[in-house]
Amino acid sequence: MKTIQFREAICEAMSEEMRRDDTIYLMGEEVAEYNGAYKASKGMLDEFGPDRVIDTPISELGFAGIAIGSAMNGNRPIVEYMTFNFSLVGIDQIINNAAKIRQMSGGQFNCPIVFRGPTASAGQLGATHSQAFESWFANTPGLKVIVPSNPADAKGLLKAAIRDDDPVIFMESEQMYGDKGEVPEGDYLIPIGVADIKRAGKDVTIVSFGKIIKEAYTAADELEKEGISCEIIDLRTVRPLDINTVLESVKKTNRLVILEEAWPFGNVSTEITYQVQEQAFDYLDAPIVKINTADTPAPYSPGLLKEWIPNSNDVVKAVKKVLYR
Repeated sequence: MKTIQFREAICEAMSEEMRRDDTIYLMGEEVAEYNGAYKASKGMLDEFGPDRVIDTPISELGFAGIAIGSAMNGNRPIVEYMTFNFSLVGIDQIINNAAKIRQMSGGQFNCPIVFRGPTASAGQLGATHSQAFESWFANTPGLKVIVPSNPADAKGLLKAAIRDDDPVIFMESEQMYGDKGEVPEGDYLIPIGVADIKRAGKDVTIVSFGKIIKEAYTAADELEKEGISCEIIDLRTVRPLDINTVLESVKKTNRLVILEEAWPFGNVSTEITYQVQEQAFDYLDAPIVKINTADTPAPYSPGLLKEWIPNSNDVVKAVKKVLYR
């Protein structure tokens, strides 16, 4: 084990895979000369050169299409979006080409490509730069969607994503790039579609993913002082969804709280709620509670932003609601 930053774990995963396979390359805005907008590709241009670490114009639709065509012809591109808010400019390529080409070609073409970059809010960036798109992409058959919460998971899952023969959406956070954590050395991979029980507990299950899971950890520490034991599950992958790990936990704790940084209508927590009620209704001792952002565009004001995004106090209240209602 070694302790490194989240951005370093991302860089290590890409670099190790590019050394292993010369069909892999990285492209995106400022990934080369500037070492990445968040320094997640630092040093890669020096090592791999401009043919494999490629600065693009500000044209997400264009370079997404180039990368997809390249993937269909034997390469394995990694496309970095400065933020997934900008992926909307190129979303036609992702949804209508990358996700569908295997089926539409009758299996003649596959599309081994990774689209990666930050998702959701990152402080005062305004409404158009603070959106969570996990459920958007997870809604599309043909795409896999990964949202890691720590450096170790980021490295292991990104290496697995790069080796996958289907398109993968790999979503990070501007507010996690400086996070430090222990990361195994060597050829370290984590299977896609496997959730992780980060904290064992017996009274209530809390399911989350991405940076917002930190609020669950803080809430669990506070609740433990009151004798309340929380089991925290980090989904890590939202498509495919590891619902079995969630179900087994709910069968043990009989209560479920879902924490997600997304608008409340039609999101990942909504799908989990449906599946748990469909498959484990008789085990529930209280209605499921899901915690999301307010149902508005993200505000710019720091005071309003604090109220808009879920926090540990929201988690504490939700846990007590399912325990004492």
